[in-house]
Amino acid sequence: MKPAVALFGFLALLGTATSSAEDQGKDWTTVSLGKDPGPYSTKAWKADWPGCKYEDGVAEGRFSIVEADGAPWLRAIYPEGSVGPEKGGGGWRYPLPGVPADNPVAELQYTVVFEEGFDFVKGGKLPGLCGGPKTITGGDHVNGKEGWSARVMWRKDGRGQAYVYHMNQPEKYGDEFDFPKEKNFRFQPGVPATIRFRVAMNTSGQRDGTLSIWVNNDLLVDRHDMEWRAVPEIGVDSLLFNTFHGGNGPEWAPTRDCHARFTAFQWRVGADRAR
Repeated sequence: MKPAVALFGFLALLGTATSSAEDQGKDWTTVSLGKDPGPYSTKAWKADWPGCKYEDGVAEGRFSIVEADGAPWLRAIYPEGSVGPEKGGGGWRYPLPGVPADNPVAELQYTVVFEEGFDFVKGGKLPGLCGGPKTITGGDHVNGKEGWSARVMWRKDGRGQAYVYHMNQPEKYGDEFDFPKEKNFRFQPGVPATIRFRVAMNTSGQRDGTLSIWVNNDLLVDRHDMEWRAVPEIGVDSLLFNTFHGGNGPEWAPTRDCHARFTAFQWRVGADRAR
């Protein structure tokens, strides 16, 4: 894609996202990224994402700040042969400032660009939301009293899906809600994609929670049968930053070094909103 076309596409998406936020209330909180281009230091990461108890990838030097389209972007490298956040990309859990553990509803929005030549292979993780005292990933059992998580995955050839840990998932690992085939969606290298999550907790003992995911304002996941929790103390309280190839096993690994960039992280909480 030519740079001018990519810039026009990003500005159009940014304008659309801004208009949408304005239409629904000016209550988004922005995550400020490092001001200085270059390697993303642990010090800068701690300033931008306060309260995190762990991180993968920052101390190892797999993140940097770059300027593009007039904004700072968080750039991740996925080295050839890497699988999981310990080897490629990285991850952390960011407690949303001032948000109580039992917060019932939250939204997250950000923009991602897979750079030219990105090797999608079988798939990998993108950021999402989570809640509970335990970070539920990697085959953790969901009993409704410790936590849950909802992320996006890119899949082979840039297809997309929601990847979700919830009480009624059929298998050990996360449940997969594919983006509709009729939408023919693909993540395309060089083309910005603005992802927006909305999660609402269920009433304890009922399957009336919700999960909605938009990409570029197109609603691709809309579930109203989610059982995230068994007790009312569990809510939506954290941004789960994950980006890496996998799955597990060498068949998920990129065959060359590749990069993706992230920007415009915003979140908000509050009462149920019109969909």
